[in-house]
Amino acid sequence: MQDFVIDNSVVMSWCFKDETSKYTDTVLDYLENTTAYVPAIWPLEVSNVLLVAERRKRLNQADSSRFISLLFELPIIVEPESPERMLSEILALAREYKLSSYDASYLDLAMRKGLPIATTDKHIMSAARKSHVPILR
Repeated sequence: MQDFVIDNSVVMSWCFKDETSKYTDTVLDYLENTTAYVPAIWPLEVSNVLLVAERRKRLNQADSSRFISLLFELPIIVEPESPERMLSEILALAREYKLSSYDASYLDLAMRKGLPIATTDKHIMSAARKSHVPILR
């Protein structure tokens, strides 16, 4: 199995039973034998989703802590990124494919590393197809 970039839409589905799917479960299974990469903004995205879920009473702090502990056990590597690159290449990619800067950072990472991307986000899927980045199946 080849390494891949994993979008936060897949990761956070593991936290909420009503958001899991066969695809997201399969991606989790892949992590038994491979490594996933995420952009530098990923930890902030995870913490924001957890915080919003706590505020909406979907989770409590203990649930969030357990989920974070699970994530630390997975072979997910956070790739560092320079502010210069974020404000130039990733911004340009976001403009080109009409993505948020956050979403463009996942696409950019997949493009730079030559890896497929695991995502459930329709906008990222569309941009991946247009930029010839394989989508993990």
